[in-house]
Amino acid sequence: MQAEERQQRIEAFLQKAEFASLEELSELVDVSPSSVRRDLQALEARGLVRRTHGGARLVNPRSDEFTFATRDSRQLDEKELIGRACAELIRPNESLILDAGTTVFHVAKYLEPKSPQILTNSLPVANLFASSSRVEVLVSGGVIYPRLGVLVGPLAVETFTKVHADTAIMSSGGITEDGISNSHGLLIDIQRAMIAAAKRVIFCLDHTKFDRRSVSFLCPLDDVDVIVTDSLAPKALVQSLQSRGILIVTTDTAAPDRRGLAPSVSGSHPARTTNVAEP
Repeated sequence: MQAEERQQRIEAFLQKAEFASLEELSELVDVSPSSVRRDLQALEARGLVRRTHGGARLVNPRSDEFTFATRDSRQLDEKELIGRACAELIRPNESLILDAGTTVFHVAKYLEPKSPQILTNSLPVANLFASSSRVEVLVSGGVIYPRLGVLVGPLAVETFTKVHADTAIMSSGGITEDGISNSHGLLIDIQRAMIAAAKRVIFCLDHTKFDRRSVSFLCPLDDVDVIVTDSLAPKALVQSLQSRGILIVTTDTAAPDRRGLAPSVSGSHPARTTNVAEP
């Protein structure tokens, strides 16, 4: 593949994904990272991309598809219910890692009464508690992507390799019987560090994420303790996850009055059940 064709493919990929790691782009065009760096230099010289630590981002996205506000508008009712149900699993004064997913933001909205210590790479989560006297927030380092509301890159990864937390509350692009996946290598590296830093790992996934594979593999199901989802999640996969020892918390999306709903809880993780608070 010639350099011009590689650069066209890289630009087209970034138009869809908005940002990507060097490793992702190297696999995309099947050349070495050093060749991708030269391609990115050429694209940057033309004003199309901006190189960052560990990758590149698009300068002028053509779409708002990946903005935080746009992503947050999808399955909004389910996210709100999942957020409330997940918050009920958190004990007072826990140390929490929160990733930058929009569903996790809805969890954060219900956490202030628990007075947690929060570690995050999410700008919306950090801003949510900017004036709170009950929540201590540690924000990671990294490169800011304002449209996405996230900090990424090696500094963000390094932050989470140096901390420990009671619980990590995560999101992803998909879950199958093979494991959890997400959309970007830059997010994958951070999320893996988050998982490694936590005693208990909770994934908040609405039903559209089930039986779906995203671009990059994140972790096996053995790394997951709890999944909080809605009642439209496919029963076959839910039962399979329960058989793997994962605690499933399900909200009732069909209820006419969604205030004060008690989520249903089934299954348990044999290695970490002591970390699961009763809702």
